[in-house]
Amino acid sequence: MKAAALHILVKTEKEALAILQQLKKGKNFAALAKRHSVCPSGKRGGDLGEFRRGQMVKQFDDVVFKKPLLQVHGPVKTKFGFHLIKTLYRS
Repeated sequence: MKAAALHILVKTEKEALAILQQLKKGKNFAALAKRHSVCPSGKRGGDLGEFRRGQMVKQFDDVVFKKPLLQVHGPVKTKFGFHLIKTLYRS
């Protein structure tokens, strides 16, 4: 199974929750990713491209492959920090 997702990675849950509030107010996901994400994908608006199940850490995979598409999920804690994740598609 493959999927594509966007994410914003930050160091604290508080920061993730503040960004989530901005997203709920209609702010652009890619713009917030460019401004806040500490992942190299932030430069691409949080775009991770397409990846297979098992390529990402389990907590991340569980969201991407099990939760509804095109909704922002999180904060999701991993060893890297706190993620806000938006799955674009699964196939």
